[in-house]
Amino acid sequence: MYHGAVHSLAQTVLAHIRREGLLKPGNGVAVAVSGGADSVALLRLLLEARLELGIVLSVAHFNHQLRGAEADADEQFVRALAGRHDLEFHGGRGDVAAYATEKSLSLEAAARALRYDFFRRLLRENSLTQIATAHTLDDQAETVLLRLARGTGTRGLAGIYPRLAVEQAAIIRPLLSIRRQELEAYLTKLGQDWREDSSNRDLQHARNRVRHGLLPGMEQNLNPAVRENLAETAAIARAEEEYWSAEVARVLPQLCTQVGRSVCLQTPLLASLPLALRRRVVRAAAAGVDLHLEFRHVEEILGLLAASQGRTGLPGNFCAALRSGALYLEPAGASSSASEEYAYTLPVPGRIPVPPLRLCIEARMVPAEPRNAAGASGEASYNPEQLLDPALLTRELQIRNWRAGDRFWPAHTKAPKKIKELLQERRISGPQRQLWPVAVCGEEIVWVRGFPSPAHFRPQPGARQGLLIQETVQEANSTS
Repeated sequence: MYHGAVHSLAQTVLAHIRREGLLKPGNGVAVAVSGGADSVALLRLLLEARLELGIVLSVAHFNHQLRGAEADADEQFVRALAGRHDLEFHGGRGDVAAYATEKSLSLEAAARALRYDFFRRLLRENSLTQIATAHTLDDQAETVLLRLARGTGTRGLAGIYPRLAVEQAAIIRPLLSIRRQELEAYLTKLGQDWREDSSNRDLQHARNRVRHGLLPGMEQNLNPAVRENLAETAAIARAEEEYWSAEVARVLPQLCTQVGRSVCLQTPLLASLPLALRRRVVRAAAAGVDLHLEFRHVEEILGLLAASQGRTGLPGNFCAALRSGALYLEPAGASSSASEEYAYTLPVPGRIPVPPLRLCIEARMVPAEPRNAAGASGEASYNPEQLLDPALLTRELQIRNWRAGDRFWPAHTKAPKKIKELLQERRISGPQRQLWPVAVCGEEIVWVRGFPSPAHFRPQPGARQGLLIQETVQEANSTS
């Protein structure tokens, strides 16, 4: 009976590892062992399963230096445990209290920050592919409940992820489907002792109040399976987050442009999105300039769209402003010239609105000979000097306003010139010159409004088609 129970728990952990794809044969895995029951059980379970998994185990321990001699005794216990099983020991320590004071963090947050810094160093400096931590189903339930109480969306409800990517390696959580009481029973049957951390009973910490008070009360008075249900909620939320993250990654490049510390969002496209996606796109665009928004900030920004005008303050001395048919997230003191910089991705062929210009720019395939251009549709002819060879271009061009130092080589000129000089020669000045559009392929400007195409980008003699880039008179805020 004893051996069967041990085998059963190890098989449950193996099933979780395989279902989540946490480990592969040949992986070097450091088990993060604090000395407590959860982490000691994780080590013993992975020792039991290592031959079947084909992994190489070692032990990692970080001394937070918070409990004096007790913390040092924990470190010695873990070191001895690693030695008994002939495992390499990776030790680290940090002054968590001093770090918490320096960074104005809680002790819990400071401890986690230093501990994970230690894990990242281990992964960088050793032949390790994973660090395994002993987060359990109970930890998952506590995390979800804490985040729900403090206010969160589905990202927070996703709780603790089974795998956290760290550069080319990962931190993994093989015990997320296991209850803490199962692990303690497992160690008792093995005759394996562990260390009790006295701080786990300190009710000054919110997590301990949830662990020892709130969750037991909910189990007794609401639902005996509340921990399992909270963990299931986290699993559902993680799947939702994966889906929405993919949607944001697909949509964001189409409507968001970042220039320095400012972000510009095309309002027609943004307003056309479902509300759930609209909120996530705004949050992701802000995160691109290290601006982290709460729900109320996102709602204030979307309120500007509904009003079609206005400005609102944001954290970190940022603001949101609706201007020229576009939504800007920018430093509050950003100058008008900086805020009018823009850049958009133009598919080849394709068509995009450019809100600062209040028009659209289109790239379309046309006959290379102008005399063939006018057909049944009555389309006007065009100058072949405007055409580009599509074979020489990437599938996407960047449409932006010219920047200081930009050069362009129009056909029939001796050498490239600064765009500033070309515009001065045409007597183009003021805001019109500032917003003058160009098209960039890779690192080279291949089109400037009103100038012939570069000779080396023109279609070859005998070519049947060329690419024409032109403006359309339709307003950029059209929904077509």
